[in-house]
Order: sequence, then C-alpha cells, then structure tokens
Amino acid sequence: MDDNFDDADRTILRLMQSDRRIGLEVMAEECGLSVPSVQRRQKRLKDSGVIKQEVAILDPTRLDYNMTLIVLVELERESLQQLDMFRKLARNEPQVQQCYYVTGDADFILICTARDMQDFEELTHRLFFENSNVRRFRTSVTMERTKVGLTLPI
Repeated sequence: MDDNFDDADRTILRLMQSDRRIGLEVMAEECGLSVPSVQRRQKRLKDSGVIKQEVAILDPTRLDYNMTLIVLVELERESLQQLDMFRKLARNEPQVQQCYYVTGDADFILICTARDMQDFEELTHRLFFENSNVRRFRTSVTMERTKVGLTLPI
C-alpha cells in the first residue's frame, strides 16, 4: 500500500469494505479521529481513485437471477482492435458481472448471471454466436456461491 496511507486510512478502508452503511461517528471512534477528519480522508481516498465506487450488493436470487456461470472464451483473432471490441461487448452486457483478459487456454474469463437456462442461451447468442471472432466458449455452471466479493486484505 502507498506510503501516504496511515493506520487511520487503512481502518477507514477496511470498515468501508465490510459495510458501507457504517456511520461516520463509528468510523471516527474506530480511527480515533473526529468526524470531519474522517470525511476529509474519505474525500481524499475517493479523489485519488483508491475508492473507485460505492455500491449496494444485491442478492441475485431475490431478483430471480438464479444462475452464476463461468465462461472461458477463445477468440479467433487477437488483434488490439478485436480485443477492444470484445472488451466493449462484455462491458456493455449487464449480465456479464466480471470480465478478465487472461493467459492460458482462454483469452477471456467471464462471470455471468442468468435467470435460467433460456436466459443464458439468449446471452450466448448475443455474446458468442453472433460474434464471428469467437472461436469457442466453454461454460461451467456454479453449484453454490461459496464466496463472492471484491474486498482487498488491508
């Protein structure tokens, strides 16, 4: 971590990662700082890009998204233009939750969500079958969401 971060910054980041609803008063108490000081630090962390986003984590099953799928995608051609086109396609598809450009057997690994198999089939048509640069894709259907998160060990 950057040398400009002290223990109070690390505490603020840990608390924000665990539950963003934690009040400023609790954060201030945990850090041994005043509320205005915590507010200034949060602003600095946001402005510097350390905090990229603050979001709500939704329960997919409560919104009828019952499937999580891991898809390995192989492209036919890997020119910069082709890679950028696939990245843009993945970024613009709401059912793609994560997209990684990787080394190894695949070019991309996608984490996708779907309501059911029919919904996933429609997604595969949009992402893969209608894309002449996709050589093949392989899908694993998750049995259980054992751990899901984007927190960092701070």
